[in-house]
Amino acid sequence: MSRTILVIDDEPELVKLLDYNFTKAGYLVLCAKDGENGLAAARKHSPDAIILDVMMPGLDGWEVCKRLRQDPATSALPLLMLTAKAEEGDRVLGLELGADDYVTKPFGVRELLARVKALLRRSEVASASPEVIKTGKIVIDSSRRTVTVNSKPVALTATEFNLLKALAEKEGRVISREDLLSLARGDEVAVMDRTVDVHVAALRKKLGKQGDMIETVRGVGYRMKE
Repeated sequence: MSRTILVIDDEPELVKLLDYNFTKAGYLVLCAKDGENGLAAARKHSPDAIILDVMMPGLDGWEVCKRLRQDPATSALPLLMLTAKAEEGDRVLGLELGADDYVTKPFGVRELLARVKALLRRSEVASASPEVIKTGKIVIDSSRRTVTVNSKPVALTATEFNLLKALAEKEGRVISREDLLSLARGDEVAVMDRTVDVHVAALRKKLGKQGDMIETVRGVGYRMKE
């Protein structure tokens, strides 16, 4: 069965380009011309991945990303943000809101295809194991890609889930920022210390008091308390 990609972008020519190239690569492409239609399509179709533009009229990409992550039905969908904004602050904002990856315009179609393929592969690997990991009051169900704290569900992005799972699997051991990002996002993505810190900060916040289980090892990386 073909993987489904939802493209949310208000530029007709770009949407046409992505539709053509992703369809040619074997994907089923859904398109939405604005944020409202994009949210509706994501909830209705549960695509395998979303490509979301930032600069759109009405609901911009930041708000769409925020709403997708707040909705349990769409919170774990792999999401790549696509924008002309290249400043670090904008990349950090996208990651803080829950984006799994970030590509700036202009970009090469082959690069975008590779990024989406890597995003899907990481999602597959993370959900392949049927094991349930328990650490503190956190329960991670890999097969269902769910996390609960004190038996209450916690909505995580795909990258946050992968980070938590990687830390829990190596409980008590220190994982460098580089290794942690590779485990969560794949070796194809350039490593930025700030990127890891943003994801971990968001993860800690969502875990509440159990977020203290994730310890910072200054100058090295992170570890999950035993």
